Amino acid sequence: MAEHQKTDALKLPEEPVDRIIDPIRRFMHVEAASGVVLLLATILALLAANSEWSSAYLALWELPAGFQIGDFIMVHSLKHWVNDFLMAIFFFVIGLEVKREMVKGELQSLKSAALPIFAALGGMIIPAMLYLLVQSGKSGEQGWGIPMATDIAFVVGTLAILGKRIPPGLRVLLLSLAIVDDIGAILVIAIGYTSSLDYTALLMGIGFIGLFILLQKAGVRNVAVYTAVALCIWFGFHESGIHATIAGVIVGLLTPAESWVSEKRLTGLLQQTMQFLQGERPRTSKERYEVLRTAERAARKSVSSIERFENDLHPWVSFLIMPVFALANAGVPVNISGISSAVALAVVLGLLIGKPVGIYLFSWVAIKLKLAVLPDDLNQLDLLGGGFLAGIGFTMALFIAGLALQNPLLDQAKLGIIMGSSLSALIGVLILVMNRKGINN
Repeated sequence: MAEHQKTDALKLPEEPVDRIIDPIRRFMHVEAASGVVLLLATILALLAANSEWSSAYLALWELPAGFQIGDFIMVHSLKHWVNDFLMAIFFFVIGLEVKREMVKGELQSLKSAALPIFAALGGMIIPAMLYLLVQSGKSGEQGWGIPMATDIAFVVGTLAILGKRIPPGLRVLLLSLAIVDDIGAILVIAIGYTSSLDYTALLMGIGFIGLFILLQKAGVRNVAVYTAVALCIWFGFHESGIHATIAGVIVGLLTPAESWVSEKRLTGLLQQTMQFLQGERPRTSKERYEVLRTAERAARKSVSSIERFENDLHPWVSFLIMPVFALANAGVPVNISGISSAVALAVVLGLLIGKPVGIYLFSWVAIKLKLAVLPDDLNQLDLLGGGFLAGIGFTMALFIAGLALQNPLLDQAKLGIIMGSSLSALIGVLILVMNRKGINN
């Protein structure tokens, strides 16, 4: 009873609305849930695009939206805002994840990072080569970057559904691989799909990056100030011709990984606060406010900016931005000729064959040359099954397809992405489940 009361004392007071919000909050932090929501959004987009309301549905995303300030007008389609603005937030979170892994995670040392790096390289190079083998010199050649991508949300969702049937080492490997894969996708977008540059706008974006760094050096810790500067960086890159999502990655990588207030200092401040509150001398309301305000700031600043933004933005990215992206981009009319088109087949070949072959082959060579080590709880079939799961290229593949191709080739590529990702998921799950079943028996 005493333990229960002690635990309750550490909780904030509950309000009636918390009975509604708390279950939603718990659901939004279940890893498998985001994959399910993304899948439902994809199915809804496909159904809408192949129904009697398809024209209205597709026209919805072409509606103009924007603003005007004096002579400056910025108006784009809803789909453009989703792909260039909302997805910049998605890429900001990716930048945070990359920074965290490089500073505190699996990518902080060459030894621990070697296997996912080699696996990711194979998972990018071989799919691109297979795609070009089919499309070289043809109208769909520019889509070579499409099968290089891995959708971390679907992979995480699939791993969560499989649960304890997969070894922990495979989860770590695939998540690290996906992070390296994301870095590769960012480079592909920046280098492979930038056609023309407005150097004035680009210099503006770079200038605000410099300001962002100067503010950090000066010790400015106001989130609103950094948000305003980040928006200016986004605008500069958007107007320059480099895809605006790159700005999100850059801001994510610039975000501090260390907390401003150490746990030791926080403990001391909280102890002083408790002594102040329990003291016998009279306290003015101003004194009480200042002491509690300092304790509040110390508690907030004891959490690094990366941790705070990752935790705060993850539900919004997983349950709003990515499903909206799927609704805007996955809606494609399905027809037999499109499924059997050369572009669709090239994408399927890259995701379904190129991904697992590339990941397995490059990993095997790295292990044989003793450049990397296979985790103790993994075997060769785990590696192969994980390679197939990495062939789920959905969100990132759709994103790159939108940069690389125009209709009707774009719709054909989307069909290839959906087919290749679905088959990759199915085969990967079967291999992992059957392999683990055989080991346990």
